[in-house]
Amino acid sequence: MALDVVTLKERLTDPSNDGLWMRERLMLRFIDGGSARPIAPPPSAPVPLQGAVLALLYPHNGEICLPLTVRNAALRKHSGEVSLPGGRFDDEDRELSRTALREAWEELAIPPAAVALWSSLTTVWIPVSNFQITPFVGWSELRPDFTPSTGEVAELIEVPLSTLLDPGIIREEEWERNGVLMHVPFFAIGEYKVWGATGLILAELVGKLLER
Repeated sequence: MALDVVTLKERLTDPSNDGLWMRERLMLRFIDGGSARPIAPPPSAPVPLQGAVLALLYPHNGEICLPLTVRNAALRKHSGEVSLPGGRFDDEDRELSRTALREAWEELAIPPAAVALWSSLTTVWIPVSNFQITPFVGWSELRPDFTPSTGEVAELIEVPLSTLLDPGIIREEEWERNGVLMHVPFFAIGEYKVWGATGLILAELVGKLLER
């Protein structure tokens, strides 16, 4: 399904256009069907750390694309996973949208001035690291001259939006996690399985773009 930029912006900025229906498809589930992923920290949990990521859309080779990163294997947390550029809120950022822009610059050399922020998506809590992530959706008129930070990024993946909108790339497998068997849905993008927080964010974005 091809979408022009005007339609993209309309659907992604319309607050009544809810993409959470698609996000539900990417939720971890126990074998009995119950949800295996809390959507918010329990009352007894420490106050979560705040962070932000950037889902940047841009034109490239006749398509609209979105960059994902494979995290460097040397990183302490979430090493080797596929993610959106982003990271922890810094007091100097003053607001989470600036966190997303700063981290995108540090990880991929995306100039903040080149990004028009369109909207934000639903926050995602990551239990293993106690991070509350706010995703921002942005647009760049030109493909950025990506320069991945070797300390953080092992690989840059440029994903055509048409690929994300293809329902055939959503797969599911049974994985054992912490001794428990679970249904794990994911986006199959090339050799990578994009699941967890990044999968949930991409699913909501896709849900806002697809016609139900």
